Amino acid sequence: MMMKCVVVKSRRAAAGRVLGAMALCAALVTGCSDAKVEGEYPTGLPSGQTQGNPYAQRDSIFGEGGLGYDFSGGGRGDAPGDGGGGGIGVNSFLWRASLDTIAFMPVNSADPFGGVIITDWYTPPETPDERFKMNVYILGRSLRADGVKVAVFRQVDEGTGGWRDAPLPSETATKIEDAILSKARQLRFEVRQE
Repeated sequence: MMMKCVVVKSRRAAAGRVLGAMALCAALVTGCSDAKVEGEYPTGLPSGQTQGNPYAQRDSIFGEGGLGYDFSGGGRGDAPGDGGGGGIGVNSFLWRASLDTIAFMPVNSADPFGGVIITDWYTPPETPDERFKMNVYILGRSLRADGVKVAVFRQVDEGTGGWRDAPLPSETATKIEDAILSKARQLRFEVRQE
C-alpha cells in the first residue's frame, strides 16, 4: 500500500513539473515575440452589417445634424435629397406630408423617431353628430408606397351624449395614404428642383 501511494505522488509531482516547464516556455516565447499593441478598440459593426471597418466611428442615433429637423430632406439617407434623415427616424418627406395632410385635425401625439402621429377626435362642422380620429404610421426611412399606414376611426353621437363606434368605408384609409404619398412625392420633387 505504501508503494502505491509513493507512485501516485511521484506521478503528480512529475506532471506538475511538466506543466510548470510548459508555462515557463510559453512565457519566454511570448516575451520574445514582436507583438503590436492595439491602441484603439473595435466598436463593432452595426447590427446586420457583416463587412466594413469595426474601428470606424459609428454614426449618432440623432444623425449628422443632431436633434434639428431639416424639412429640405438634406439629411442622411440612401441618396442625397431622398428624405431619409434630418435627425428623425423616418422618411422626412412622408413625415412632413403626413402632418400637412392631417393638419385640419388636432394632433394629440407626434413621435418623429418612431414615426407615429395620433390625432385627437375631430368633429367636422358639416356633420356635428359624427367624429373622426386617425393614427398615421410611417414605416421606414425610404419613400415607398408601403411606407405609410393609416388607421381611421369613426364614432356617431347616440343623442344621449355618448358616442358609439361606427363603420367606415374600407377605402377611406387608402385614400388618405394615397394623399400622403402624393404630397411626399411633391415635396421630394420640389427639393430636387432647388
